[in-house]
Amino acid sequence: MAQSKESERPAGPQDDRARFEALVEKYARRVYAMAYRMVGHEADAKDLTQEALIRVWRSMPRLRPGVPLEGWLYRIVTNLFIDLLRRRRGTRVQSLDEPLATEAGELARERADHSADVERTVLGAMLDRRVQQALLSLQPEIRMVVVLADVEGYAYEEIASMMGIPVGTVKSRLHRARLTLRDHLAPLRDSLEGR
Repeated sequence: MAQSKESERPAGPQDDRARFEALVEKYARRVYAMAYRMVGHEADAKDLTQEALIRVWRSMPRLRPGVPLEGWLYRIVTNLFIDLLRRRRGTRVQSLDEPLATEAGELARERADHSADVERTVLGAMLDRRVQQALLSLQPEIRMVVVLADVEGYAYEEIASMMGIPVGTVKSRLHRARLTLRDHLAPLRDSLEGR
């Protein structure tokens, strides 16, 4: 039985575009969340996300349909983060959650929130800000391991492959990071337990 010409035809630009749009729909938010946890800065996270998606777009003609892209996409983000660190050695990244310094003193950054449960929202924002500050207190190489393992859920072997380090190094960095985060977040935990 002869195959139709339709099934023999390679994917064209329209097919690539549709696949790319589906990929963006599926992964863009998670890629951004991962990038944000790594860099702690909204603009840099958006830049990393955009650059990762641009690299995927450029590779679309070579990608086979149906092949899982999640690990590859997160590896791109990890490599882009490493490149960013290399370019910025000595540059301090500042969180958008930190107060602004003005002549009149510090001014807290505020965001409009229209939710009904204000207390829960405030506690959630405070917790997120404290966790992000704790993550940013870690060395970038250690922070990447934490984000990949505890936020994204990758196995030690996958992280080792993505970062090009031995599995033992992944385990030791993760152990050290968890101890540091536990100590850094202990006052917050104690205050929440005492409520």
